[in-house]
Amino acid sequence: MEQRRFGDTDLVCSALGFGTWEMGTTQYGQIDVTEAAAAVSSAIDNGINLIDTAAVYGPFHSEILLAKALGTRRKDVVLVSKVGFGITEGGRDTGRDSSRMSIIWGAEGCLRRLGTDYLDLLLIHWPDRKTPLAETVGALEELKKDGKIRHYGVSNFTPEMMEECQKHGKLAANQVGYNLFDRRMESRVLPYCAEHGIGFMAYGTLAFGLLTGAFTSETSFVSWDWRSSGNAFGLPIFERYYFLRELRVVERLKSLAARYGRTVPQLAIAWDLRQPAVTVALVGARKPSEVEENVKAAGWKLPAEAVAEIDQVFREEGVSTHVDSPQAV
Repeated sequence: MEQRRFGDTDLVCSALGFGTWEMGTTQYGQIDVTEAAAAVSSAIDNGINLIDTAAVYGPFHSEILLAKALGTRRKDVVLVSKVGFGITEGGRDTGRDSSRMSIIWGAEGCLRRLGTDYLDLLLIHWPDRKTPLAETVGALEELKKDGKIRHYGVSNFTPEMMEECQKHGKLAANQVGYNLFDRRMESRVLPYCAEHGIGFMAYGTLAFGLLTGAFTSETSFVSWDWRSSGNAFGLPIFERYYFLRELRVVERLKSLAARYGRTVPQLAIAWDLRQPAVTVALVGARKPSEVEENVKAAGWKLPAEAVAEIDQVFREEGVSTHVDSPQAV
């Protein structure tokens, strides 16, 4: 498995990371927790050493299940979690909160649920426009000084927000959505991260299931699945009109991938990882077989002609990659 460094820090991880939003069990479709736990072990066995979770996944469920799945293998992974939401003891999300106490208490909760005394990387999950970034970064610096986190960063932050953070500390990473259907980060965020030595963590690598190749025109989502709204972080990719057009793209990508002896998920992962500014491409997996398929993409250098063919498919099908759309923050 290829290893990549987070910007100019000493933090190094596998190019392919394991995302655990599905393990939250309350927002992302049905999941067999036993199979999901086996997928975590399979990921580590196959060289994936970065695992990403968050307090709000569930809330709390993902961290708790991940801790059980890791068992004694905590030392084998780069462990990442995210805070920045107010969450009651009963697990009710009360909205974005990146105040000092929310960050300190949130981090303590992550450590407790994950059964560890430190995190390799702690991220602010979403911008909280009510709290000055100086206060937020100050709390992260406290946690780092106390040895509770090795590094810190942000998620879903614009260049302007990162610039303000950098006045008060040193960001190791920004985790933002990036995939074939959502290329908004190419215009400003990716270049900013590359220029300023900030690692880029790509989430939604498989477009939240769309690039697994498993969806059809009959696919629907249960009411509590966040995708049932049709909206994905400001983009209408699951609204019926757009969804049907995107499925045509995926069908053509299946044929393109097959010519290289690959699958659509492998094509999508390799497309993300071809971008030198991307540190890690996060992909969730519900069972070991999905992990085994995904890791085959990590060492594949996507040919330039394949990249050109992919872009041609999108043009011919009239499907936007949303390059000029604003990010929803």
